[in-house]
Amino acid sequence: MIPYIKIVRQYERLAVFTLGKFSETGGLKGPGLRILVWPIQTTTMIDLREEVIDIPRQTNITSDNAPLDIDFLVFLRPIEHEAQKVVLEVINYHQAVIGMATTILRAVVGEMTVDEVLSQRERINDELRVKLDEITGRWGIKVTQVEIKEISPATDIQAAMNRQMAAERLRRAEVTEAEGTRQASITVAEGEKEAEILRAEGQRQSEILTAEGDQQASVLRAEGFSTALDRIYSVAQNIDTKTLSLQYFETLKEMGKGDSTKFIFPMEFTKLLGPFASALSLIEDKQSREEESQPTDDA
Repeated sequence: MIPYIKIVRQYERLAVFTLGKFSETGGLKGPGLRILVWPIQTTTMIDLREEVIDIPRQTNITSDNAPLDIDFLVFLRPIEHEAQKVVLEVINYHQAVIGMATTILRAVVGEMTVDEVLSQRERINDELRVKLDEITGRWGIKVTQVEIKEISPATDIQAAMNRQMAAERLRRAEVTEAEGTRQASITVAEGEKEAEILRAEGQRQSEILTAEGDQQASVLRAEGFSTALDRIYSVAQNIDTKTLSLQYFETLKEMGKGDSTKFIFPMEFTKLLGPFASALSLIEDKQSREEESQPTDDA
């Protein structure tokens, strides 16, 4: 038996087999200087650092029977306290991870349409990571991340997608233009509505002001007419019948200057002429008596 030394680095773990058997209690050695006995003890070094596996491009069929070429990356690392499983449970975990990742990817993509695959990369990444981690956990491997590098549809599918995108862009342009036209029409209609409201309000205010002005003018005219009537009434109270008769005569004089041949007189006019008629009668009687008295005096 020959003793020998193994140096285990910080990022490594040493699986020690004694007579070909791994001891669960002390078979996994941490970093430091390890003294072993050959040929009784053999070892396998396990690297705990995270590594990346590039999964080769695979052709996958979607649920709507569209072929897609997909390649992606898998990030993984051995679980520190179960690192011995990398040696005990699987011969080549790299190849095992590649095979399982390819199979799981086909199953995930087969449940999705082309549009979903192209638009939901994060969903595919998460499903791949979860399902891979469930399987690799029994090998002492932790899948930390899955990232799709590229998705390449077939040529005819790419052409159809280009036409679809062109049609979608055209539709969005038409929708945007229609929406702009609608908004413009609404804005114009609202502007016209507000203008009509303002015009109606202005007309209403104008009519109110006009009516208020007419009302005030009517009140002022009525007050002036009332004041004039009051003054006329106050003056008329001091006018006797003779004065009124003279005023009527003056009116008749003015009427006589006109070209009219017919006149209409109120009934009150004849009453006003009564005193003058009486006076004229008295004068005529007096003159008659004077004429009658003159012959007597001569005799």
